[in-house]
Amino acid sequence: MTASSFRALHHDRAPGDPLVLPGPWDAGSARVFADAGFPALATPSAGVAASLGYEDGATPPAEMFAAVARIVRAVSVPVSADVEDGYGLAPGELVERLLEAGAVGCNLEDSEGHATLKDPQRHADWLAEVRAAAGDALVINARVDTFLFGSGDPADAIARAKLYVAAGADCVYPLLAPTEVLPTLREGITGPLNMAAGPSPDSVAELARHGATRITFGPGMQRYAMGAVSDLAANLRA
Repeated sequence: MTASSFRALHHDRAPGDPLVLPGPWDAGSARVFADAGFPALATPSAGVAASLGYEDGATPPAEMFAAVARIVRAVSVPVSADVEDGYGLAPGELVERLLEAGAVGCNLEDSEGHATLKDPQRHADWLAEVRAAAGDALVINARVDTFLFGSGDPADAIARAKLYVAAGADCVYPLLAPTEVLPTLREGITGPLNMAAGPSPDSVAELARHGATRITFGPGMQRYAMGAVSDLAANLRA
């Protein structure tokens, strides 16, 4: 599937029927999700980091792109890649490495050092450069971190989102936005709205009811799987 086909999955969706994208952390988990019938996947940077033995945000870029490439090779469905804040790469190089890995989309966050929000206009200008370098070859999911590192005011998230959409973002992802502000965000943000669910049908259904049009899981699925492995290990040890 091309980026254009992946982009089309985000649009013209019926109310309460979001695009649900499981988050594989390695080739094996990607195959499980693809075999279950999901039309596309979205890697979580924290889940991939954990699978490689790194803390969130500490994965060397070369290892992250290599992990994405292994996931892409393992499945026939499109894969979007969480590449954090772009690793300081120039837009052209970032796009080149994503396309070399086989990704058809990417998450790009508006914070740096997992601690500080970027200037929104500066980030929008950078996103515009990424869009120019990618053309239509990547679906850009612009993560908005105001609920993580900022004021938590929905108006701030909406203002940033408008800049990012104007710069060429296909989708906006207000990470950790409370469910109760979702209708406000939905009203103020044009286009697809990504929200993070817990690894349960109830969590997905709740976000769908409140207006999410795309749902991802961050590292939730990887952590859920490791919890199951931990329980198994404890039972075997006992």
